[in-house]
Amino acid sequence: MGKGGGAGGAAFKQDDFQPHPVREQLPGVEYCVTSPPNWPEAIVLGFQHYLVSLGTCVIIPSLLVPTMGGGNREKAQVIQTLLFVTGINTLLQSFLGTRLPAVIGGSLTYIIPTQSIILAARYSFIVDPHQRFLRTMRGIQGALIIASIFQIVVGFLGVWRNFFWLLSPLSAAPLVTLVGLGLYIYGFPALANCIEIGLPQLVLLVFISQYLPRILPVRRAIFDRFAVLLSVALVWTYAHILTVGGAYNNRSSTTQLSCRTDRSGLISAAPWIRAPYPFQWGAPTFDAGEAFAMMAASFVALIESTGTFIAISRYGSATHIPPSVLSRGIGWQGIGILLDGIFGTVNGSTVSVENAGLLGLTRVGSRRVVQIAAGFMLFFSVLGKFGALFASIPLPIVAALYCILFAYVASAGLGLLQFCNLNSFRTKFILGFSLFIGFSVPQYFREAQLISGHYPVHTRSTPFNNIVNVIFLSPATVAVLVAVFLDRTLHFGDSATRKESGYHWWEKFRYFKTDTRSEEFYALPYNLGKYFPSH
Repeated sequence: MGKGGGAGGAAFKQDDFQPHPVREQLPGVEYCVTSPPNWPEAIVLGFQHYLVSLGTCVIIPSLLVPTMGGGNREKAQVIQTLLFVTGINTLLQSFLGTRLPAVIGGSLTYIIPTQSIILAARYSFIVDPHQRFLRTMRGIQGALIIASIFQIVVGFLGVWRNFFWLLSPLSAAPLVTLVGLGLYIYGFPALANCIEIGLPQLVLLVFISQYLPRILPVRRAIFDRFAVLLSVALVWTYAHILTVGGAYNNRSSTTQLSCRTDRSGLISAAPWIRAPYPFQWGAPTFDAGEAFAMMAASFVALIESTGTFIAISRYGSATHIPPSVLSRGIGWQGIGILLDGIFGTVNGSTVSVENAGLLGLTRVGSRRVVQIAAGFMLFFSVLGKFGALFASIPLPIVAALYCILFAYVASAGLGLLQFCNLNSFRTKFILGFSLFIGFSVPQYFREAQLISGHYPVHTRSTPFNNIVNVIFLSPATVAVLVAVFLDRTLHFGDSATRKESGYHWWEKFRYFKTDTRSEEFYALPYNLGKYFPSH
């Protein structure tokens, strides 16, 4: 066929049929880990990260504190404490940990062992709600302090880098993907609790971030970079108009709690100024069974954090994380869990998935922006009334944000497949099977709990039940365990097979000093590397 022939007479160049090149660093990121925006823009972006981090800081205490016997006052104080410790942990991670722009906040993984402590028989006889709250909180603190030792040991002693060495792009892809997709129940299902404000928030965020920059092009990136602030401000105002206009006056209590802007009880209950301090709830108490169950949650959070760190390194346009640097970051995350236990946050810490997704949405992966966000967390955690104002945003608005932000993290996992041979049936089997089992097994556990009132593992030992159930309720954990096992046992000794898994792309980052770019992104400042070596 001659040139210009074919349907429509279209002419094709040879380059049109070339595959897209593999990128070790994600292109299109406007500010990478080490290149901050100007100070005014960085401050606004930092506030946006603070706003996104509030979702988990509010959801977790709202779920747990009422069952502990606490009221709005205790809930507001726990939210302040969780926000305060999140700020400290984020600064520690950005200065001394992986040095990636990672927010270290509350983790939903710890809810099951925490609820088990709350329902323990030794607290059931306490009549006074406030005393029950205090006693339960001290039990949770003790379990978190013991669980923190696990991450501190496997991190700082370099144990976790041995597991990280086992990962290839093929086995990491299901891990990172399900870190995002595995949180789907906190997306649209939570949004639908108040569809009249949740759906407009979702539509408006997509429109402002994806379409408006093309409809109204401006010299500086405004709409896509600050889409969360713009959309939340508009929908929050709209929700407040519905509230004061009486739209929910005759609705059910559940609807009013989800939709109204004046039902959180946080603003009236929060003190004007209150600085969280260590052991503010009293001396921790310890129970071996509860500590082991919390340690299982710490193991799951460790795996999920690994996947989120990989996504953050991509959206920060950094190279792949050297295993020793990741292990160092896990050690500091263990210090974060220790601080959770000391201050009493009612929950352990992990890398915030939603803030990782915000890096992708804004295309700003700057370390400085996240450090500024940590400053906002510390500031508003002390000024209780002002912090409570932002924390009172209706949760369906937050759930709409999650639909976008969790999706960005999932897509970072799919992006790792560029390093793999997708024409290999071995690759297709490992990828498809691990993803399917990662979704299917946790769904089986959840359905069993809904039908029978308890999870499938239901022996006489509550700590053992919690250990097994926590592990198999995590889609990312199930998927990566299956993927690593298959990837390492199905003909992995063959060099061609290792290339199919993309292992050769990451082998150069196996040690810290093998690639000179690792020094740029991950080296500790102020000569601190001699105290926390990266090799």
